[in-house]
Amino acid sequence: MTKVKRILAALACGTLAQQGYAVGFLEDSKASISSRTLYYDGDQRSTGGADQRQTLTGLRLDFQSGYTEGVVGMGLDLRALAGFTLSGGTSPHNASTVNTVSPVTTDGSPVDNWSRIEGNARFKYSKTELKAGNALTFNLPVLISNDGRLLPASFQGAALTSNEFENLTLNGGFLNRAIGRASSNWAGIAGGGTKGSDGFAFAGGDWNVRKNLKLQYYYANLEDYYSQNFLGLIHSFDVGVGQSLTTDLRYFKSDSDGRNGTDTRYALRNGYNKNGKIDNTTWSLAFTYKAGGHALTLGHQQVSDKSGFATVNSSNVVDGRGRPEGEGGVQSLYLYTDVMMNSFTRAGENSTFGLYSYDFAALGVPGLKAGWTYVSGKDIRGTGNTTTGRYNEWESDYRLDYVLQSGTFKGLGFTLRKGVFRTGLPASTLKDQDQVRFFVNYTYALW
Repeated sequence: MTKVKRILAALACGTLAQQGYAVGFLEDSKASISSRTLYYDGDQRSTGGADQRQTLTGLRLDFQSGYTEGVVGMGLDLRALAGFTLSGGTSPHNASTVNTVSPVTTDGSPVDNWSRIEGNARFKYSKTELKAGNALTFNLPVLISNDGRLLPASFQGAALTSNEFENLTLNGGFLNRAIGRASSNWAGIAGGGTKGSDGFAFAGGDWNVRKNLKLQYYYANLEDYYSQNFLGLIHSFDVGVGQSLTTDLRYFKSDSDGRNGTDTRYALRNGYNKNGKIDNTTWSLAFTYKAGGHALTLGHQQVSDKSGFATVNSSNVVDGRGRPEGEGGVQSLYLYTDVMMNSFTRAGENSTFGLYSYDFAALGVPGLKAGWTYVSGKDIRGTGNTTTGRYNEWESDYRLDYVLQSGTFKGLGFTLRKGVFRTGLPASTLKDQDQVRFFVNYTYALW
């Protein structure tokens, strides 16, 4: 055990470390420092659009302890994050400018730097773990933390994960605050309205029925916005040597909750929603064929007519003086259509999608991957409660990834993404855009 580990553990554990209860806390701890540099180029093609070209660097320090000895083990997560604007911003910029990669000042220009410190206390009994704090991140059908720009989104609250039963993972939790990927402020959790909810609760599980069959069920409730049920099925089987076919069925049913539909501050604002109420069914079916380094996915998704897909966000939550509490980018969606610039989740939207990727390890070039995604959405209902018009949109995205496999900078990764989005919706609602993102990522394990 290194001297640094002893010092940090002693600071974190206090008397526990002195009394010898923190052996596991010390021995099983991990720490790393990561950097992410991003060049972001968003070119809005519609008249009056605000272009965004910005270069930024983010730093992240993670410490994760092991568990103390005893029937109930105790642990600690600590995370420090900082973002720095190197150049650029939006043009033109003003007080209403939307910046998707960094916080902005009162005149819409990006801040020079921003930071935050987060932490979780962890408790473990048998195969059940409880986390409580403000460094919570999730990858669940009803909640995926967004990490698509410089710094990741985080949530505050408590979350429980249990693996007591063989082949069954249970998850549950309650959250009351969130901070977005481009924010320096914690905000109430909303569902698209201007008022934060009192809390987001969720519960559910993943059951591996057989080696090649997984069933999922989750329930979520964002108080005063929506309740949501999710059902999922993933089945795969071999169709030949080195070949497989996977079927992926996803079904979401979201209904109005509490003040949604009666108080406009709690209304879903993603396009058309009848009487301001959330009433949505979204389902998708996808088939993925893999052979060697090739993977091809084809599928279809349908969003029902009365409102758009219900999701967690904080972009429109305002404080007592009418100013935004936090920027968007809290949640990514468990949908194949949640791509670079659009999610294809407006009321009535009927989408067909295809994804192709190739892993060049099959040709003797490990670490190099390429991919292409195309989504076509049709029959979108317009905005407002009385609009009867229907609109179409599409997006085409390309991606190239490479990670160094050896040498001094082993693990250094590069990602280039290029997207083109076009919509028939009025420019006042949504604008055409071309976008480029270039990432450089590196993580160094301190121990």
